Amino acid sequence: MSNPTIPTIDAAAQQANIWINELADMAHLEDRRQAYRLLRAGFHALRDWMNPDQAADFGAQLPTLLLGIYYEGWNPSATPIAERSRQQFVARVQEAFEHDPLRHPEMAIESFFALLNKHISAGQLNQMRNALQKPLRDLWPEAA
Repeated sequence: MSNPTIPTIDAAAQQANIWINELADMAHLEDRRQAYRLLRAGFHALRDWMNPDQAADFGAQLPTLLLGIYYEGWNPSATPIAERSRQQFVARVQEAFEHDPLRHPEMAIESFFALLNKHISAGQLNQMRNALQKPLRDLWPEAA
């Protein structure tokens, strides 16, 4: 019996790998596993900083496999979290790197946001950035 591939699944995996590879390049990470953790931690922190409607609107922009990563473990009734400072966002992302901390976490997070700028529609990006408090918006460079 042959083992045919499923084009939709293959394309989703390929697209997720593209995002991870691009983030690894942008954040100057040599380990793709770190890039994956940065992507996942960035998604989760961003998602939890927004109200559920904003989080769902953003999630609708993501490719299938990345959408699953984004929603993994989400509790909409607990969002947005009460304290949403820039330092807490950076600390939240750094939690994914407790055994191998990012050398430049703010630069890595800026790379995460730059990746979103590249792949998410401009209208959605503006809506997202405007929903965040200014100190966190400063980490998210405006799309070129």
